[in-house]
Amino acid sequence: MLDNVFRTVSLLVLLCGLAACEAVPAYQRGDLARTEMAFDPDPLESRLNQHIYFSKEASTGGNGVAAGGCGCN
Repeated sequence: MLDNVFRTVSLLVLLCGLAACEAVPAYQRGDLARTEMAFDPDPLESRLNQHIYFSKEASTGGNGVAAGGCGCN
């Protein structure tokens, strides 16, 4: 019984994942390539903000930022 439920859930997750795949037409690729559409449009500024945040928090979040609690490296 549990095996059938697992298979059904797995199949539904797989079908939902495949439904999300779609080819982007050539005329829309230019819109998606703009810097405003990037997840991180300014990587240098976000790296600086992460450094300041993790220096104040005295921890790092796995983003490759080396910092201590005092703000020094």
